[in-house]
Amino acid sequence: MKDLTTGNEGKLIWQFAMPMLLGNIFHQLYNVVDSWVVGNYLGKEALSAVGASHPLIFLMISLVIGVSMGSTIIISQYFGAKDYNKVKISIDTLYIIMFFSAITVTIIGLLFSREIFQLIKLPEEVIPSAVSYFNIYITGSIFMFGFYGTSAILQGMGDSKTPLVFLIISTVMNILLDLLFVLQFDMGVEGAAWATVLAQAGALFSAIFYLNRTHKLIRISFLRLTFDWEVFKTSVRIGIPSGLQQVFVSLGMLALFRIVNDFGTSAVAAYSVASRIDSFAIVPAMTFASALGTFVGQNMGAGKHERVKSGLIKTLTMTGIISVIISASVIIFAHSLVSFFTKDLEVIAIGAEYLQIVGYFYIVFAGMFTFTGVFRGSGDTLIPMFITLFSLWLIRVPASIFFAKVFGLVGVWYGVPAAWITGLLMSILYFAKGNWKSKVVVKRPLETAPAAFEEV
Repeated sequence: MKDLTTGNEGKLIWQFAMPMLLGNIFHQLYNVVDSWVVGNYLGKEALSAVGASHPLIFLMISLVIGVSMGSTIIISQYFGAKDYNKVKISIDTLYIIMFFSAITVTIIGLLFSREIFQLIKLPEEVIPSAVSYFNIYITGSIFMFGFYGTSAILQGMGDSKTPLVFLIISTVMNILLDLLFVLQFDMGVEGAAWATVLAQAGALFSAIFYLNRTHKLIRISFLRLTFDWEVFKTSVRIGIPSGLQQVFVSLGMLALFRIVNDFGTSAVAAYSVASRIDSFAIVPAMTFASALGTFVGQNMGAGKHERVKSGLIKTLTMTGIISVIISASVIIFAHSLVSFFTKDLEVIAIGAEYLQIVGYFYIVFAGMFTFTGVFRGSGDTLIPMFITLFSLWLIRVPASIFFAKVFGLVGVWYGVPAAWITGLLMSILYFAKGNWKSKVVVKRPLETAPAAFEEV
C-alpha cells in the first residue's frame, strides 16, 4: 500500500503507474494471444469471430467495471483520510456487488448473444464461431469480475504491484493453454475461450490465497462479508456514470463493427486486428489516467487539493511524450504489426491503413483520458459520461457513417480521431470550470485516525 498524499507528485504517479502499466499490458495480452493463435492457425473467419466478440464482452461487463471504478474512488478517499474501518466495509461491499453482477451478466449473455451478433449484421459464416467463443468467455465472468474487484481494491489503497504479479501468472497460463487447446487438442475458437476462463480463475484464486495470508486490511471470506447500503449507494452514484460511459464506448465499438461489416469478412478481420493493436497503443494513457485518479482520490480525501493540478500537469507531460513515441512506432511499422496476426494480404493492407490514420492522434486520446482521471478521482463521473456520449454518438458514429459513404472503408477510420478531439476540448473546458472539485466523497480529512493498520 502506498500513501500518495506526500512527496513529489510526478515521481509518485510514475512509480505507481509503472506496475499498473505492466499489468495492463499483460491484460491486453489475453486478447492479443487469442487473436494471434486464431488468426495464424484458424483463418480470418475465426479471427473475425474473436474480434467481434470482444466489443460485446466489453458491453456486458461495462456497468460492473463502472461500479468497480466507483468503489476504487471510495476506497482511495477513505484510505487517504485514514478511515480504515470504512475501507474494510467498502471492500466487502464491492465483492458482494461483483458476485451478483457476474451471475446476472452470465445469464443475459447466454440468452441474447446470437441475436446481438445478428443485429450488428456480422457475416453469417462468422456468427456460429462468434457465439461459441462469446458464450464460453462470458461463463467465466465470475472469475473475471472477482479479479477486477481485487485489483480495484488494491489500486485504491495505492498497491499497483500485487495485481501485476497475478496478471503475469494469469497471462502465462493463458498463452500455454491457448497453444495446448487450439494446436494440440484442436478445439478451435472454443479452446481459446476456455484458455482465458481458466487463466482468469487461476489468477483470482491465487490472489485470494496470497492476500488472506499476507495483507493487513484484506481478509476475503465469502461467508463473512459485510454489506453496507451507504457504501453501495455511493458506489452506484459514482460508478454508474462511469459504467454508462463504458457502455457508450462499447456500443460505439459495436456500431463501428456494424458499419465495417458491410465491407465484408476481410474488413472485419482487419478491424479486429487493428483494434487489438489500438488497445495496446492506448494502454499507457489509460494507465496513467487511472494512476492519476487514485492520486487525486487520496489527496482530495486528505484535503490536499493543491496537489491535484501539479499531478495533472506532470501526468499530461509524461503521457504526451509516451504517446508521440507510440504514434511514430505504430505509423512506421503498421504493416508489420498487422502481419503478426495474419498472412492475408488484403487484411494486412486494410488494418495498416487504419493504424496509419488513427496513429497520429494517440496524443489527443492521452490528453482526454488524463483529464477524465482527475474527474473520476474527485468523484465526478457524470460529466465525463456526457462527454463520452456526445463525442461518440454525435461525432464518431455519424462521422464514420458519412465519411464511409463519401470515401468508402477508409472514411470509417476518420470518425475515431474526430471523437477524441471533441472529447479533449470538452474535458479541458470542464476542468477549467472547476465544478468537479465539489464532488469529493470525504468532504474533509478526519481529525484523528488509527495510527496503524493493525489497530483497526
